[in-house]
Amino acid sequence: MDILGTTLRICVEDLEAMVPFYERLAGTRALRFERGGVSVAAVGCFLLMSGPPQELDVLRKVAATIAVKDVDEAAEVLQSSGARIIAGPLPSPAGRNLIALHPDGSVFEYADRRGVA
Repeated sequence: MDILGTTLRICVEDLEAMVPFYERLAGTRALRFERGGVSVAAVGCFLLMSGPPQELDVLRKVAATIAVKDVDEAAEVLQSSGARIIAGPLPSPAGRNLIALHPDGSVFEYADRRGVA
């Protein structure tokens, strides 16, 4: 499995107030989208999320997003190594993703850009 990078997941109360800070910090503009009632801004290595408390409570359980070359390959490696896939692989705004529970109890999202034009 090729790990291409990691995105830090940050739940914020006021997305609009925080985006300029992270844009300046990362030196890049935010890419924005909505998913499941949650507003998201991807800024460099940061993924800012804002929305209903019940949605954010679930999102806070995912430690980070790990970019991989191929989510299907990641699923195979994760499962053969003792992790449990708890969601996905599913299409996402940026490609495909899955959520995995590692044997130590950590939860991570794995995402690829396959299928993105």
